[in-house]
Amino acid sequence: MVLYARDIVEKEFLSLTEESTVMDAAKAMKARKRGFVLVGSAASPRGIVTEWDILSKVVSEGLDPVKVTLGDVMTRDLLSIDGGAGLAAVSQLMSEHGVRRLLVKEHDQVIGYITSRTMLARMNDYVDKVSSQISLLQAPWF
Repeated sequence: MVLYARDIVEKEFLSLTEESTVMDAAKAMKARKRGFVLVGSAASPRGIVTEWDILSKVVSEGLDPVKVTLGDVMTRDLLSIDGGAGLAAVSQLMSEHGVRRLLVKEHDQVIGYITSRTMLARMNDYVDKVSSQISLLQAPWF
C-alpha cells in the first residue's frame, strides 16, 4: 500500500491575477483560510504569493499593500512534482527546498497541490492503516 502524490492533492485553488493588489490577496486568503494564492490560472500558474512573501516583501518593508501588486512580489520559480511520485519523494523535495507547498502535475498539467499540513495528516492516517494491517498479520491464527 503506497500513497502517491495524486492520492493526497488538494484541488481547490485560490488564484488571482498579477495586477491584483496584495491587499486583495490578503483579504481573499483570510476569507478562504489559505496561506497562499496562485498568480495566474490554476491550470498554468505564473507564480505564487505566500503569507511569508507578504510579511517579508511588503509589511517589513513598509510598503502599502493597496499599491503593491502580486506581480511585484510573487515567486516565479514554482516547484512541482509528478502525481506518480511517492510521498517520500514529495517530502524530500519539500525538505530540500524548504517549502510548505508543492504543485502536483500529470502530463504537464497542474492537478492540485500538496501542503505540509496535508502531508502530516495523510501520513498519520497511512501509518495507522499500515499498523493495523501488521497487527492483523501478527495475530495468532487460532
